[in-house]
Amino acid sequence: MSLAYVILGLLQQQEMTGYDLKTSCFDQYIAHLWPADQAQIYRTLDKLVEQGWITCRIEIQHDRPNRKVYSVMELGKAEFVRWLGTYQPLPILREQLLVQLHFAEQLPNETIIHLLEQQLVARSEKLTECKTIDLPSLGNESANREQVMQRLVLELVLRREQTYIDWLKIAIDVISDQKPYASHYHIL
Repeated sequence: MSLAYVILGLLQQQEMTGYDLKTSCFDQYIAHLWPADQAQIYRTLDKLVEQGWITCRIEIQHDRPNRKVYSVMELGKAEFVRWLGTYQPLPILREQLLVQLHFAEQLPNETIIHLLEQQLVARSEKLTECKTIDLPSLGNESANREQVMQRLVLELVLRREQTYIDWLKIAIDVISDQKPYASHYHIL
C-alpha cells in the first residue's frame, strides 16, 4: 500500500495542511497502522498534487507563515474508491527479530533472551498505546459505520500485538531452558 492512499483517505475526511496530517493524524490517529515522517508526507502531497488527485490552496496568515491547505479532488476521490475495492495481496513481511532468532544458535542464551525482552517491552508499549484509542466496542449500536470499520481494524492490531507478546514470553521460556551455547569451532 502506498502512503498516497492513506493521505487520500485522511483528506477525504477533511482538508488539512501537511503539518496537520502529521501531528493530528499520523502521530495520534493512525500511527498503529501506517507510520510516516514529515518528509514522506510532504513528498507524497506534492506527487498527489502533480497527479491531479488533490489540490493545494495557500492561506495567507499575517502573524505566521502561510499555510498550504490540501483537499481531495474528484479524480482523487474516484481513485481512492477504486483502490478501496481492490484486493490487496498479502504484505511482504521482513521481521528482523525473526531473522536474528533464526540464526541465533551461535549466541549465548542471555543475549537471545535480552533481545526478546527488548522486543517484549516495545510490543507491550505499542499494545498499551493502541488500547488508549477511543472507539466504541464492536456490537455497540451507537457506533457509526466509520467507527465500526476503525474498531475492526483496531481489534486486529490489538490481537496481533497480544499474540506477539504471548509468543515472546514462550520464546523467552524456551531459550531459558536451553543448554548453554557451546562453540563448534576448535582452535588448533
